[in-house]
Formats: sequence, structure tokens, C-alpha cells
Amino acid sequence: MGLFFSKKKPVSRVTEQDKAVLQLKQARDKIKHYQKRIEQNIEKDRELAKKLIQSGRKERALSLLRKKKFQEQVLSNTDSQLENLERMVHDLEFAQVEAKVLDGLKIGNTALKKLHEILSIGEIEKVMDETRDGVEKQRELDDLLMGQLTDEDEGQVEAELDALIADEVKELVPEVPQDVSLPDVPEDRLEKPKERKKDREPVALEA
Repeated sequence: MGLFFSKKKPVSRVTEQDKAVLQLKQARDKIKHYQKRIEQNIEKDRELAKKLIQSGRKERALSLLRKKKFQEQVLSNTDSQLENLERMVHDLEFAQVEAKVLDGLKIGNTALKKLHEILSIGEIEKVMDETRDGVEKQRELDDLLMGQLTDEDEGQVEAELDALIADEVKELVPEVPQDVSLPDVPEDRLEKPKERKKDREPVALEA
């Protein structure tokens, strides 16, 4: 027996609105192509009418001008249709943007509601009350311990605290080894610098 593996079809992300926009754009492009062809025909009929007038065939020229006039009316109608298509494409695309914004707002609103449920006023008040009770109990324990200690006990506690502080200081300050010999300080006094001799007085020369 052979094994059949069924491949899951990828979920299409193209919405009905996307399909509608695509169809409208295709219709718009067809109208533009049709307008371009009509404009070319109008120009050809105008040039041909000129040649017919020059050759004296006025009736034929008049018929071509009537045809040209009809094509110009058709072209004007296609302009209005094209304008309507452009407006509809714009409205659909803008509606899609609005839908995405609305979906984002819904997701944000749901997240805010869940956060508000977690941080409800009652929950916050409960936490604050528990914290307040814990602080009061700790204060009562401190007061109770302080009431049971005598002045002598307090003195011993403070002395123990000073000893701990001293130990911390010793750990921070390095000790000097005992086998290290320091140089002796010389006992001889430093000689005072000799006073500078006074400048000799000038000797007067005999004339």
C-alpha cells in the first residue's frame, strides 16, 4: 500500500476587497486603452476630412466630421466613467486601510482590558493592605525586642557593631609585614647653607 501525503494548501491572504480593487484597476486600464484608440481615430478622421475638402468631396468630409463628433462624445463619456472608477478604487483602498486600523485598535483594546484585569483597583488595594500589615508587624517586633533589652544589652550590641566595623576596616587596609626593615633616619643635622659672601666694595683708584 502506498502512502498518500496530502499537502496543505497555503491560506490565501487575498481578500474579496483586494479582488474588487484589482478588477476595478483592470477596467480602468481597458478604458484608458480604449480612449487612446478613439483619440487616434479622431485625429485620423480630422486629417482625412481635410484631404476630402481639398479634393472637393465635401459630403464625404461632412460624414467623417459627424463620425468624429460622435467619437468625441464617446470619449467624454469614458472620461466620466474613468473618473468614477478612480474614485471607487480610492474608496476601496481607503476602506481597507481603515479596516486595518480598526483591527489594530481592537487588538490594543483587548490587551488593555486584560492588563486592567490584572491591575484592578481591588488587587492594588489588596497588595497595599498586605504591605502595610507587613510593615506594622515588623515595627511591632522591633518595639518588642527593644523593650526586652536592658541598657547593658544595648551596650553589648553597640560594641559588637563597632567590632564588626573594625573588622571591615582591617580587611580594607593591608597589613605591613613584620620582617620588612625600614631605613633609619639620619641623626646628623643637615648643614646650613653657607651665607652668600657680600659683594666686595669697589676700591677707588689713585689718580
